[in-house]
Amino acid sequence: MIHPSQTIASFPTPQNHDDVAAARRVLATEIAGLTALSDALGASFVAAVEAIHTMKARQTGRVIISGIGKSGHVARKIAATMASTGTPCHFVHANEASHGDLGMISPQDAVLLLSNSGENSELSDLIAFTRRFSIPLIALTSNATSTLAKHADIVLAMPKMAEACPNGLAPTTSTTMMLALGDALAVALLERMGLTAEQFRVFHPGGKLGAKLKKVTDLMLQGDELPLVPDTANMESALLIMTAKNLGSAIVVDNNGDLRGFITDGDLKRHMSPDLLRQPVTDIMSSDPKTISPDLLLAEAVDIMINRQGKDAITSLLVVGDTGRVLGLLRIQECLKAGVA
Repeated sequence: MIHPSQTIASFPTPQNHDDVAAARRVLATEIAGLTALSDALGASFVAAVEAIHTMKARQTGRVIISGIGKSGHVARKIAATMASTGTPCHFVHANEASHGDLGMISPQDAVLLLSNSGENSELSDLIAFTRRFSIPLIALTSNATSTLAKHADIVLAMPKMAEACPNGLAPTTSTTMMLALGDALAVALLERMGLTAEQFRVFHPGGKLGAKLKKVTDLMLQGDELPLVPDTANMESALLIMTAKNLGSAIVVDNNGDLRGFITDGDLKRHMSPDLLRQPVTDIMSSDPKTISPDLLLAEAVDIMINRQGKDAITSLLVVGDTGRVLGLLRIQECLKAGVA
């Protein structure tokens, strides 16, 4: 008999144990589960997407997701994924539901319950509540004849596959299939609603992902920050402005503020001569600099600067409006600081 005081470290490790082989065996088992799950998808999955999509169209309800044990942990992740992809969603703990949290569920909601066996007693109050108030109930289970499945309006039945645990006890393959099916639901709903990158950004304002989904206008230099030089100026005036703004460049514009050209440190080196300061800016500037729209995503702008086919990377992009007016300057330095590049 194993005493409770024994730790994992106290058990002997079998000789010739191959950790990599064990890992590959686990992955192969779970891949087989995912393949079987994919093959089993059909009308019930479409019905689940339709039920949630219909609930969303009313703009009054949410998806309530719950489970117990490992299924509960997976349910939390699915709820987070759905919420981040535009489907209003909440996780409700099955045990807490029986102690007042049922009040979080309204008749306008749809409920998704996760249980591999479909026989968890902790889910009984949630099941009864959905039946009492005619709330759509979607079951995600591998037991199509279980109590949960019998009471559900829609059953997402997972194929019965071997767990990756050598003892066949620890939820592994089953929870992987649950998680993947939750992702499939979330993405199918995302595609149904046609969620754009801009809308996706609303749900991800923080971190590197949020930075990449910001627009050029959110990070560009503008107004008094810009090193603007009139196209009638000479290089002495341009150098004074470049030094004052400390950006290593100058933007040449006409009387209307429309772009005429761009002067960089590289242009100065190429045109270095004793009479440089007396030369007109129009002789030194690049007359066809790379420009972008203010509505472009920062991630796209960074890609333009870095991944120029057959050309060297650039460090700045001019932001220009539809009429040709200079609106701003985007520099790779600011993108790096913001965590975009």
